Amino acid sequence: MKPSLVILAAGMGSRYGGLKQIDGVGPNDETIIDYSIFDAIRAGFGQIVFVIRKDIEAAFRERFEAIRPDGVTFTYVFQEMDSFTNGLPAAERSKPWGTAHAVLVAADAVKEPFAVINADDYYGTAAFSAMAAFLTNEVGPDRYAMMGYNLANTLSEHGSVSRGVCAVTAEGNLHHVDERTQVQWMDGTIIYMEGEQAFPVDRDSAVSMNFWGFDPTVFPIIEKRFHQFIQDTRDQPKAEFFIPLFIQEMIDADQVTVKVIPCEDRWYGVTYREDKPMVQAAFRQLVDQGVYPGRLWS
Repeated sequence: MKPSLVILAAGMGSRYGGLKQIDGVGPNDETIIDYSIFDAIRAGFGQIVFVIRKDIEAAFRERFEAIRPDGVTFTYVFQEMDSFTNGLPAAERSKPWGTAHAVLVAADAVKEPFAVINADDYYGTAAFSAMAAFLTNEVGPDRYAMMGYNLANTLSEHGSVSRGVCAVTAEGNLHHVDERTQVQWMDGTIIYMEGEQAFPVDRDSAVSMNFWGFDPTVFPIIEKRFHQFIQDTRDQPKAEFFIPLFIQEMIDADQVTVKVIPCEDRWYGVTYREDKPMVQAAFRQLVDQGVYPGRLWS
Protein backbone atom coordinates (compact mmCIF):
# COMPACT_ATOMS: atom_id res chain seq x y z
CA MET A 1 0.00 0.00 0.00
CA LYS A 2 1.40 3.38 -0.98
CA PRO A 3 1.80 5.97 1.80
CA SER A 4 -0.27 9.15 1.92
CA LEU A 5 0.88 12.74 2.15
CA VAL A 6 -1.08 15.09 4.42
CA ILE A 7 -0.55 18.76 3.50
CA LEU A 8 -1.41 21.27 6.23
CA ALA A 9 -2.87 24.22 4.36
CA ALA A 10 -5.50 25.76 6.66
CA GLY A 11 -3.20 28.48 8.07
CA MET A 12 -4.14 32.12 7.78
CA GLY A 13 -0.85 33.47 6.38
CA SER A 14 -1.08 36.63 8.49
CA ARG A 15 2.62 37.53 8.24
CA TYR A 16 2.58 36.93 4.48
CA GLY A 17 -0.53 38.94 3.80
CA GLY A 18 -2.68 36.66 1.64
CA LEU A 19 -3.46 33.08 0.64
CA LYS A 20 0.18 32.13 0.22
CA GLN A 21 -0.64 28.42 -0.11
CA ILE A 22 -1.64 28.94 -3.75
CA ASP A 23 0.65 31.83 -4.64
CA GLY A 24 2.84 30.92 -7.63
CA VAL A 25 6.63 30.76 -7.25
CA GLY A 26 7.70 28.52 -10.16
CA PRO A 27 8.55 29.60 -13.73
CA ASN A 28 5.02 28.73 -14.87
CA ASP A 29 3.29 29.97 -11.69
CA GLU A 30 3.68 26.63 -9.88
CA THR A 31 3.05 26.80 -6.15
CA ILE A 32 5.28 25.30 -3.47
CA ILE A 33 2.49 22.72 -3.02
CA ASP A 34 2.87 21.74 -6.68
CA TYR A 35 6.52 20.90 -6.11
CA SER A 36 5.72 18.95 -2.94
CA ILE A 37 3.06 16.93 -4.77
CA PHE A 38 5.44 16.30 -7.69
CA ASP A 39 8.20 15.12 -5.33
CA ALA A 40 5.79 12.97 -3.32
CA ILE A 41 4.36 11.20 -6.36
CA ARG A 42 7.85 10.63 -7.74
CA ALA A 43 8.84 9.11 -4.37
CA GLY A 44 5.87 6.71 -4.38
CA PHE A 45 3.06 8.38 -2.42
CA GLY A 46 -0.42 7.41 -3.60
CA GLN A 47 -2.80 9.87 -1.92
CA ILE A 48 -2.56 13.62 -1.31
CA VAL A 49 -4.75 14.89 1.54
CA PHE A 50 -5.26 18.64 1.71
CA VAL A 51 -6.15 19.95 5.18
CA ILE A 52 -7.87 23.26 4.47
CA ARG A 53 -10.66 25.51 5.69
CA LYS A 54 -14.07 25.20 4.09
CA ASP A 55 -13.93 28.81 2.91
CA ILE A 56 -10.90 28.12 0.66
CA GLU A 57 -12.08 24.78 -0.74
CA ALA A 58 -13.21 26.22 -4.08
CA ALA A 59 -9.87 27.96 -4.64
CA PHE A 60 -7.95 24.78 -3.85
CA ARG A 61 -10.06 22.53 -6.04
CA GLU A 62 -9.82 24.96 -8.93
CA ARG A 63 -6.06 25.18 -8.54
CA PHE A 64 -5.13 21.52 -8.00
CA GLU A 65 -7.77 19.27 -9.57
CA ALA A 66 -6.51 20.29 -13.01
CA ILE A 67 -3.08 18.76 -12.32
CA ARG A 68 -4.08 15.53 -10.56
CA PRO A 69 -2.17 12.67 -12.26
CA ASP A 70 -3.82 9.35 -13.05
CA GLY A 71 -3.59 6.82 -10.23
CA VAL A 72 -3.23 9.45 -7.49
CA THR A 73 -6.08 10.34 -5.16
CA PHE A 74 -6.68 13.92 -4.01
CA THR A 75 -8.75 14.25 -0.83
CA TYR A 76 -9.92 17.42 0.92
CA VAL A 77 -10.61 17.59 4.65
CA PHE A 78 -11.51 20.62 6.73
CA GLN A 79 -9.96 22.05 9.87
CA GLU A 80 -12.67 24.07 11.54
CA MET A 81 -13.00 25.38 15.09
CA ASP A 82 -15.31 22.54 16.13
CA SER A 83 -13.55 19.69 14.30
CA PHE A 84 -13.10 16.69 16.65
CA THR A 85 -13.90 18.80 19.72
CA ASN A 86 -16.79 16.46 20.70
CA GLY A 87 -18.68 19.44 22.08
CA LEU A 88 -16.19 20.03 24.88
CA PRO A 89 -16.36 23.55 26.34
CA ALA A 90 -13.49 25.73 25.12
CA ALA A 91 -12.42 29.35 25.00
CA GLU A 92 -13.61 31.36 21.99
CA ARG A 93 -10.97 31.29 19.28
CA SER A 94 -10.15 33.38 16.21
CA LYS A 95 -7.72 30.85 14.63
CA PRO A 96 -7.50 27.04 14.27
CA TRP A 97 -6.21 24.80 17.03
CA GLY A 98 -2.76 24.13 15.59
CA THR A 99 -0.81 21.53 13.62
CA ALA A 100 -1.63 18.43 15.69
CA HIS A 101 -5.32 19.23 15.39
CA ALA A 102 -4.83 19.69 11.63
CA VAL A 103 -3.37 16.18 11.42
CA LEU A 104 -6.29 14.80 13.43
CA VAL A 105 -8.92 16.03 10.97
CA ALA A 106 -7.36 13.75 8.33
CA ALA A 107 -8.18 10.65 10.42
CA ASP A 108 -11.14 9.49 8.33
CA ALA A 109 -9.21 9.88 5.07
CA VAL A 110 -5.96 8.11 5.96
CA LYS A 111 -5.72 4.37 6.70
CA GLU A 112 -2.08 3.78 5.75
CA PRO A 113 1.31 5.12 6.87
CA PHE A 114 1.51 8.81 6.09
CA ALA A 115 3.72 11.88 6.07
CA VAL A 116 2.79 15.38 7.19
CA ILE A 117 4.14 18.62 5.70
CA ASN A 118 3.35 22.32 5.69
CA ALA A 119 1.80 23.77 2.54
CA ASP A 120 4.15 26.74 2.38
CA ASP A 121 7.47 24.94 2.89
CA TYR A 122 9.71 23.42 0.22
CA TYR A 123 11.45 20.32 1.57
CA GLY A 124 13.56 18.99 -1.32
CA THR A 125 13.40 15.85 -3.43
CA ALA A 126 15.72 13.80 -1.18
CA ALA A 127 13.44 14.35 1.81
CA PHE A 128 10.43 12.78 0.13
CA SER A 129 12.43 9.78 -1.06
CA ALA A 130 13.85 9.21 2.42
CA MET A 131 10.46 9.56 4.07
CA ALA A 132 8.78 7.24 1.57
CA ALA A 133 11.44 4.60 2.30
CA PHE A 134 10.84 4.96 6.04
CA LEU A 135 7.06 4.69 5.67
CA THR A 136 7.45 1.60 3.50
CA ASN A 137 10.05 -0.25 5.57
CA GLU A 138 10.31 1.02 9.14
CA VAL A 139 7.21 2.81 10.42
CA GLY A 140 5.09 1.18 13.11
CA PRO A 141 2.76 1.96 16.03
CA ASP A 142 5.82 2.71 18.18
CA ARG A 143 8.14 4.04 15.46
CA TYR A 144 7.73 7.44 13.80
CA ALA A 145 10.10 9.73 11.91
CA MET A 146 10.97 13.39 11.50
CA MET A 147 13.08 15.03 8.80
CA GLY A 148 15.89 16.93 10.51
CA TYR A 149 17.09 20.01 8.64
CA ASN A 150 20.29 21.97 9.23
CA LEU A 151 19.27 25.15 11.06
CA ALA A 152 21.46 27.38 8.89
CA ASN A 153 19.58 26.14 5.80
CA THR A 154 16.16 27.18 7.11
CA LEU A 155 16.31 30.86 8.00
CA SER A 156 14.65 33.82 6.30
CA GLU A 157 16.63 36.87 5.26
CA HIS A 158 13.65 39.09 5.96
CA GLY A 159 12.82 38.55 9.58
CA SER A 160 12.97 36.22 12.52
CA VAL A 161 11.30 32.80 12.55
CA SER A 162 10.33 30.16 15.09
CA ARG A 163 12.16 26.85 14.92
CA GLY A 164 11.97 23.57 16.78
CA VAL A 165 15.61 22.87 17.67
CA CYS A 166 16.08 19.14 18.23
CA ALA A 167 18.18 17.18 20.68
CA VAL A 168 19.07 13.85 19.03
CA THR A 169 20.26 10.68 20.81
CA ALA A 170 23.37 8.72 19.86
CA GLU A 171 21.03 6.23 18.14
CA GLY A 172 19.66 8.97 15.89
CA ASN A 173 16.30 9.30 17.63
CA LEU A 174 14.57 12.45 18.78
CA HIS A 175 15.07 13.18 22.48
CA HIS A 176 13.23 16.49 22.68
CA VAL A 177 12.40 19.64 20.74
CA ASP A 178 13.10 23.10 22.11
CA GLU A 179 10.75 25.63 20.56
CA ARG A 180 12.82 28.74 19.89
CA THR A 181 11.26 32.03 18.83
CA GLN A 182 12.77 35.02 17.02
CA VAL A 183 15.52 32.89 15.50
CA GLN A 184 17.66 34.95 13.14
CA TRP A 185 21.13 35.77 11.85
CA MET A 186 23.05 38.37 13.84
CA ASP A 187 26.61 39.36 12.94
CA GLY A 188 27.34 36.02 11.28
CA THR A 189 25.92 33.85 14.06
CA ILE A 190 22.44 32.47 14.72
CA ILE A 191 20.62 33.64 17.82
CA TYR A 192 17.19 33.31 19.37
CA MET A 193 15.50 35.73 21.72
CA GLU A 194 14.06 34.95 25.12
CA GLY A 195 12.54 38.10 26.51
CA GLU A 196 15.09 40.83 25.88
CA GLN A 197 18.08 38.48 25.94
CA ALA A 198 19.77 36.88 22.93
CA PHE A 199 21.19 33.34 23.04
CA PRO A 200 23.39 31.64 20.41
CA VAL A 201 22.30 28.50 18.58
CA ASP A 202 24.63 26.06 16.80
CA ARG A 203 24.17 26.64 13.08
CA ASP A 204 24.40 22.87 12.48
CA SER A 205 21.58 22.04 14.89
CA ALA A 206 18.89 19.72 13.55
CA VAL A 207 15.54 21.47 13.37
CA SER A 208 12.03 20.30 12.72
CA MET A 209 10.31 21.87 9.72
CA ASN A 210 7.11 19.94 10.41
CA PHE A 211 7.86 17.02 8.08
CA TRP A 212 6.81 13.91 10.02
CA GLY A 213 6.13 10.26 9.30
CA PHE A 214 3.41 8.38 11.19
CA ASP A 215 1.59 5.08 11.48
CA PRO A 216 -2.22 5.55 11.23
CA THR A 217 -2.62 4.20 14.77
CA VAL A 218 -1.51 7.68 15.87
CA PHE A 219 -4.95 9.20 15.22
CA PRO A 220 -6.76 7.97 18.36
CA ILE A 221 -3.70 8.96 20.40
CA ILE A 222 -3.86 12.51 19.02
CA GLU A 223 -7.61 12.68 19.60
CA LYS A 224 -7.30 11.65 23.25
CA ARG A 225 -4.54 14.19 23.86
CA PHE A 226 -6.45 16.89 21.99
CA HIS A 227 -9.49 16.49 24.24
CA GLN A 228 -7.21 16.80 27.27
CA PHE A 229 -5.63 19.87 25.70
CA ILE A 230 -9.05 21.50 25.31
CA GLN A 231 -9.78 21.00 28.97
CA ASP A 232 -6.34 22.23 30.04
CA THR A 233 -6.54 25.45 27.99
CA ARG A 234 -10.13 26.58 28.51
CA ASP A 235 -8.90 30.01 29.62
CA GLN A 236 -6.24 30.33 26.87
CA PRO A 237 -7.93 31.25 23.56
CA LYS A 238 -4.60 31.52 21.72
CA ALA A 239 -3.14 28.18 22.87
CA GLU A 240 -2.29 25.83 20.01
CA PHE A 241 -2.02 22.05 19.94
CA PHE A 242 1.25 21.49 18.09
CA ILE A 243 2.63 18.18 16.81
CA PRO A 244 5.72 18.28 19.08
CA LEU A 245 3.46 18.50 22.14
CA PHE A 246 1.98 15.03 21.78
CA ILE A 247 5.22 13.63 20.33
CA GLN A 248 7.15 14.72 23.42
CA GLU A 249 4.55 13.21 25.73
CA MET A 250 4.87 9.87 23.89
CA ILE A 251 8.68 9.96 23.95
CA ASP A 252 8.73 10.77 27.67
CA ALA A 253 6.34 7.86 28.32
CA ASP A 254 8.51 5.47 26.24
CA GLN A 255 5.58 4.86 23.91
CA VAL A 256 7.44 5.70 20.71
CA THR A 257 10.85 6.35 19.19
CA VAL A 258 11.12 9.01 16.51
CA LYS A 259 13.87 8.56 13.95
CA VAL A 260 15.51 11.84 12.93
CA ILE A 261 16.29 11.53 9.23
CA PRO A 262 19.10 13.99 8.38
CA CYS A 263 18.41 16.21 5.38
CA GLU A 264 21.06 18.46 3.85
CA ASP A 265 18.67 20.03 1.30
CA ARG A 266 18.06 23.72 1.64
CA TRP A 267 14.61 24.55 2.90
CA TYR A 268 12.66 27.31 1.17
CA GLY A 269 9.57 29.02 2.49
CA VAL A 270 7.55 32.19 2.22
CA THR A 271 7.07 33.23 5.82
CA TYR A 272 7.18 36.85 4.67
CA ARG A 273 6.10 38.29 1.33
CA GLU A 274 9.65 39.62 0.95
CA ASP A 275 10.83 35.98 0.80
CA LYS A 276 9.03 35.39 -2.49
CA PRO A 277 11.66 36.74 -4.97
CA MET A 278 14.37 34.60 -3.34
CA VAL A 279 12.16 31.51 -3.52
CA GLN A 280 11.32 32.21 -7.18
CA ALA A 281 15.04 32.50 -7.98
CA ALA A 282 15.70 29.21 -6.17
CA PHE A 283 13.12 27.36 -8.26
CA ARG A 284 14.49 28.84 -11.47
CA GLN A 285 17.89 27.49 -10.45
CA LEU A 286 16.44 24.05 -9.64
CA VAL A 287 14.83 23.95 -13.08
CA ASP A 288 18.11 25.02 -14.72
CA GLN A 289 19.90 22.23 -12.83
CA GLY A 290 17.41 19.66 -14.15
CA VAL A 291 15.89 18.85 -10.75
CA TYR A 292 12.47 19.76 -12.16
CA PRO A 293 11.11 20.17 -15.68
CA GLY A 294 10.44 23.72 -16.83
CA ARG A 295 6.73 23.01 -16.85
CA LEU A 296 5.89 20.79 -13.91
CA TRP A 297 2.57 19.45 -15.22
CA SER A 298 2.22 18.77 -18.92
